[in-house]
Amino acid sequence: MGAPAARRIALAAQGFGRPRATAVGTRQLNAAIDRLGILQIDSVNVFERSHYLPLFARLGGYDRALLDRLVLAPRTGYVEYWAHVACFLPVEAWPLFRWRMDAYRQRAATDPWAVANTAMLDWLRAELAANGPMLAREIEHDANARRGPWWGWSDVKEGLEYLFRWGEVTTAGRSRFERRYALAEQVLPRHVLDADVSKADAHRELLRRAAAAHGIGTAKDFADYYRLVGPEVRTALAELEDAGELVRVRVPDWERDGRALPVWRHRDARAPRRIEGAALLSPFDPVVWERRRTDRMFGFTYRIEIYTPAPRRVYGYYVLPVLVDGELVGRVDLKSDRQAGVLRVQAAWSENGRAEPHAERMAALLRDVAAWQGLGDVDVVARGTLAPELARALV
Repeated sequence: MGAPAARRIALAAQGFGRPRATAVGTRQLNAAIDRLGILQIDSVNVFERSHYLPLFARLGGYDRALLDRLVLAPRTGYVEYWAHVACFLPVEAWPLFRWRMDAYRQRAATDPWAVANTAMLDWLRAELAANGPMLAREIEHDANARRGPWWGWSDVKEGLEYLFRWGEVTTAGRSRFERRYALAEQVLPRHVLDADVSKADAHRELLRRAAAAHGIGTAKDFADYYRLVGPEVRTALAELEDAGELVRVRVPDWERDGRALPVWRHRDARAPRRIEGAALLSPFDPVVWERRRTDRMFGFTYRIEIYTPAPRRVYGYYVLPVLVDGELVGRVDLKSDRQAGVLRVQAAWSENGRAEPHAERMAALLRDVAAWQGLGDVDVVARGTLAPELARALV
């Protein structure tokens, strides 16, 4: 199998190349989340919060309030946990991470903060039991004062996050994007709380879901989707292959040290002849999560530069890869200037000359993005190899 065919299989599994609905409602949003399995959460809001962007890339413009009602309100079929990193996921998937919760709890036995704050943790459990779901800042305690710089946590917030990792506490929605914490039994259905899934069974199911979401990939690709490590991955992979759910294939262009990598394809993965359409990918989109996979699949070297000091940034602060007809052709650094009502393209780059032929389509995509953001104009700063051509296309 050639690399272009493998790329099309992977993108089709992620929901690209499908006809778009004329109107996007909760049914389309639920179906897209089900296909992805998880939506990564990130607080950066210079352009748009990350969990909104994968759905826009696949579905086009939609009412973000609909997604808010699905994932930010309590008891809606979604919950938060450390799946890839912090993610929204279907509530039925929560028991698949019980082994991870147990591992976090076991580590706490030697964790200096947890050992020193057992009384605080007991007090937090009692507060939530007595008062129900609460924001961290609503909990009255002498220790509920932020430590250190503005992003530091109070001891109350620290304790809630420990309980969250252990599975004792979960989220009952969010308020202005702050987690509203609740005891798991206050939010989750009884059958979810009582589900007993072994570590081996959980790894096999998570690997199966990752393979379906990827369509095709290496063991490392599949494992990274839910951040799985250890011998359980190899065992689960072998079991899925023996069951015929994963089929070994060869992609000669996917190499390491001059040797072709072992590759598997999910048995239900579609193999379209072409992938059409243009989309912006969030830095936290599953297509580009695993940067080595992105390089191998698209010939596109990508890193997020948010945490890189400004003088050392190559492409910009919040840079999104641009997908056109199944290839990553360029990247744009975007900022939603909501006060001025302008979508600012702070830099635009072509990838080895691939983007210039698509400048008009990229301009149309940016207009759609601006409209979805409720912004009127698109302004291109003269920075990057694609900026002049993109600015002309937007006139």
